[in-house]
Amino acid sequence: MFEIYAGDKAKKEIEQHGFSQDLFDVFIGASGGPKWFSLYGWDKYLFGEFFKGRSTQLDIIGSSAGAFRAACFTQNDPVAAIERLAHNYAHTRYSDKATAAEITDKARELLDIMLGDSGVDEIINNPRYKAHFFVAKTNGVLASEKKPLQALGLAKSYLLNRKDRALLAKQYERYVFSAAGGNLLFDDPVQLTTHTQTLDADNLKPSLLASGSIPLVMQGIRDIPGCPKGMYRDGGIIDYHFDLKLKNKGLVLYPHFNATPKAGWFDKSLKRGVSKQSYDNVVLICPSPEFIANLPYGKIPDRTDFTELDADTRIAYWQQVFAETERLAEGLDNFIQRQDIGSIKSFR
Repeated sequence: MFEIYAGDKAKKEIEQHGFSQDLFDVFIGASGGPKWFSLYGWDKYLFGEFFKGRSTQLDIIGSSAGAFRAACFTQNDPVAAIERLAHNYAHTRYSDKATAAEITDKARELLDIMLGDSGVDEIINNPRYKAHFFVAKTNGVLASEKKPLQALGLAKSYLLNRKDRALLAKQYERYVFSAAGGNLLFDDPVQLTTHTQTLDADNLKPSLLASGSIPLVMQGIRDIPGCPKGMYRDGGIIDYHFDLKLKNKGLVLYPHFNATPKAGWFDKSLKRGVSKQSYDNVVLICPSPEFIANLPYGKIPDRTDFTELDADTRIAYWQQVFAETERLAEGLDNFIQRQDIGSIKSFR
């Protein structure tokens, strides 16, 4: 039903101490749009039961959809927040030939529903769960809202990245918006320029929306308060599934939708994988190929469902996926109760 992979350090820690929530002090949420629906049952279980009552700090990092999930997990009632996000995201309807402006407006509405009246304050002031939103500041033609120029810039990015991921520094800078008191420490193997910004009441919504602002699909977010002027876009461009050496003392828990994470958006079509060193202290859990094969259409949800399925069919399909992921939550709980450590695989 699901698989668990662990880096060398993580596997040794679990073999010595067992699989328990106090081993982890970082949680990762990746980009991927509605692909995260395949993790819905785990999200509710982990933050409704596994981490419930935790007394030590947990740093929660996310880009794009992962940043929206991080914003749910760091509210006072994380399960209610993730349910609002899932329900309203799944039921979003667009007009035929929706414009970037319409899609962006719908994202703002979704964000407002997800955060409610007090979500911003709850995220900023959460004493234990610390949010970190990853955003990409774009330079050159990628700062334009004209789609032909964006397409030209993205084509250049693809070619630069194909040659060397470090060359993306010519077009992008990483911004990490972190709650005060957060303890996120990492090394980037390719050393892309990285800036940190403290989350506050003025920048939380703009940075969160920017983290999910997909080029060519949505409008970018210009001039986030407190940051240098410019255009800010989807954090997954740089940090799609993350290839960072997290230096926190504890382990990293990473529910993901497959066992082969990719560093950045432009790596999706490449054989290049993430650095094994970056995943030395990571525990990655993912649905098994068999579980996915038994879902409707034999796949997990993705953004093409918006265009290839009519709205009613898409919503019904996604609702069925939500229901199926409850089995993943039950399976993970059984694994933890049994402490079936021998089933953990070494990270590829």
